[in-house]
Amino acid sequence: MLFDTHAHLNAPAFGKDLEEVIGRTEKGGILLINVGYNFSSSERALEIGRKHPGFFSAVGLHPNNLDTGLLKIKKKEEDMERDFDFKKYEKLCLSDKVVAIGEIGLDYYWKPKTAQKKELFKQKQKELLSQQLALAKETDLPVIFHCRMAHRDLLEFLRQNRELRPEKAVAHGFVGNAAEMKDYLDMGYYLGLNGIIFKKIEGIDFEKNIRQIPLDRILLETDCPFLSPPGAGQLRNEPVFLNLVAERIAEIKKVDCQNLLQQTCKNARKLFDIP
Repeated sequence: MLFDTHAHLNAPAFGKDLEEVIGRTEKGGILLINVGYNFSSSERALEIGRKHPGFFSAVGLHPNNLDTGLLKIKKKEEDMERDFDFKKYEKLCLSDKVVAIGEIGLDYYWKPKTAQKKELFKQKQKELLSQQLALAKETDLPVIFHCRMAHRDLLEFLRQNRELRPEKAVAHGFVGNAAEMKDYLDMGYYLGLNGIIFKKIEGIDFEKNIRQIPLDRILLETDCPFLSPPGAGQLRNEPVFLNLVAERIAEIKKVDCQNLLQQTCKNARKLFDIP
């Protein structure tokens, strides 16, 4: 059994052939979590989850979908939100198909040019993160963290705000160094691995990291439609290519791939409280 713990079948990239993609996913026996990045995509994730037994949902506002007024990101205006509407997101969480708050966190890939605006930009993201961690506490749901070029800040934020720090979480699509990896593991968190492990990124040793992550703390994910792994034969990623990520991790860790699939599925069920 494969469990894709981070998918975006709720994204426009699947607008034309969603049912075909869902059919291939279900035929492959793949469970998955569709992850929201704003309110409308969170609603869409829940809508898909209600129609398909093996599909679950996460709801949240991605830091890149927060309109801070400080930065122009190439996104549609309707995809951006000026404020986090706690009550609207909380209402979505009433469904038993919602198993996490996410994806939420910090993203410093795009940032303003001046030092003053950078600090304000970071502060606004942290304020958004605080609100959503409060929602996770209120709903007793685990968290799916998004973090890009900001691990030091995220980890420090979690240390300084222990009242908001979730007990259960995953660092999705983990791209960090060995020290950052250890910090997440020491907090009891899982690490999500996807097609980015096939890339070469300066300062990141994916193979060394993977060898050191305990098997019972790994989650598999595609982050589809992004990060299509080599061998998929197409630019748009989808859940059926999760096996390519699993095979590469099993190769690096020198473990049987079926054992890896069983353990990572068990990990996902445990974190997201799915029987």
